[in-house]
Amino acid sequence: MKYVQLGNSEINVSQLCVGCMSFGRPSEDFHQWTLNPQETETIIRKALDLGINFFDTANVYSHGTSEEYLGQALKKNIARDKAVIATKVYFNEGNLSKEAINREIDSSLKRLSTDYVDLYIIHRFDYDTPIEETMEALDGLVKSGKVRALGASAMYGYQFHNMQLAAEKNGWTKFISMQNHYNLLYREDEREMIPVCRQYNVSLTPYSPLASGRLSRLEWHTDTKRSQTDKTAAQKYDSMQEKDSCIVKRVAEIAKKYDATMSQISIAWLLAKGVTSPIIGATKEKYFDDAAGALDISLSQEDIAYLEELYIPHKIVGAL
Repeated sequence: MKYVQLGNSEINVSQLCVGCMSFGRPSEDFHQWTLNPQETETIIRKALDLGINFFDTANVYSHGTSEEYLGQALKKNIARDKAVIATKVYFNEGNLSKEAINREIDSSLKRLSTDYVDLYIIHRFDYDTPIEETMEALDGLVKSGKVRALGASAMYGYQFHNMQLAAEKNGWTKFISMQNHYNLLYREDEREMIPVCRQYNVSLTPYSPLASGRLSRLEWHTDTKRSQTDKTAAQKYDSMQEKDSCIVKRVAEIAKKYDATMSQISIAWLLAKGVTSPIIGATKEKYFDDAAGALDISLSQEDIAYLEELYIPHKIVGAL
């Protein structure tokens, strides 16, 4: 496993991050394909064995049970200072108000069974709360020791830029990471968000690096429970199936050329684009072995251009 610095922080993370949306109690109003505590621990042990030290969850994943399962598994298998834990705030009462941020961090810490989180991420941009209120509240968490560093997730480039400016102007803690929606089938953030991140030396830790599996196989849908019930993934990708299938075919071609899997090529492309640590959400151990193989692949510029050539503009998905 290779490790890289997260933005301007002193936090070093593995080049793969475990996405913990796969963990937690199944429910009709969230996801039905999630893993129980024992299955969660098995996946986390596998990740740790591979040298992965970066784990990403959220206060709303499986109604908080993702945080609970993750906290329990990490406590059994690794010293706290050896793991990098990220969680999120926004999809809760009060969104990013000062009151909500202070309430939700305490609830997350309790569920995670830890005194601090390494990275606290705002899950979206809050149109109803003044930026200054949010940034000052987040800065307070860093100063209190409950949070080591701050990150943001899917939003528009100008929104992220304005939040960084507010922090700069007032001497508050700035964001060091951006968890955006980015993969070979969705590259809209290359227009504005990613250049803004480069300007501030913000690390990219994109979610959905395999487009919910669509970049890991030639078949657009499978008979798995996730493929059949994941409405969020369908909303993100299915409207562009006809146009994007041609990109998927090219991923398969390049995979054959490198004697690699399609997943490995898709992740290798992200790493070649300067991504720090893509978030891998997996329900089986073998998927982490597969993902780790991407770290050994160096795509040529010709192959990168070939993979990118057929992309066309997409409707914005992620920013609200």
